[in-house]
Amino acid sequence: MNVREAIRSRRSVRAFTSQPVPPEALREMLEAAMQAPSAGNEQPWQFVVIDDRRILDTIPQISPYAPMCRVATLAILVCGDMRETHHPGYWVQDCSAATENLLLVAHDLGLGGVWTGVYPNQERVTSFRDLLNLPDEIVPMALVALGFPAEQAEPAPRFNPSRVHRNGW
Repeated sequence: MNVREAIRSRRSVRAFTSQPVPPEALREMLEAAMQAPSAGNEQPWQFVVIDDRRILDTIPQISPYAPMCRVATLAILVCGDMRETHHPGYWVQDCSAATENLLLVAHDLGLGGVWTGVYPNQERVTSFRDLLNLPDEIVPMALVALGFPAEQAEPAPRFNPSRVHRNGW
């Protein structure tokens, strides 16, 4: 699939089959995430792979927007590593770019995924830190639930020329 087709056809998937994500697919998604651009090439990301059913079933108690974790076979928590940030504040953009790369490659591999926000909600940040034993310097930014899709969402055209401004507002 070419990149334009992947961007146009990727949709958030919240229903998954019970088929596990193959290890090689997981590695490809993580490699793509780590290819994302970052401020000063800091690469301030860390990834927590979650495939323990007990943990996946607990996540909706932390994040009300993540009930799909109860049926997902895998989730990846994308985190910012404050030890690697020499350009303060840009880690959120860097980790967001990594998250999008991860989602695009998941789609290309025939997987479905959905991005759920963690940061800047301090209650969720603290709860994920507690659940997964994260060090204080690691800030959970986003949780991506993944698996083989049990539903197919149609692409939605989203281009809106009224949101484009040239040389000023």
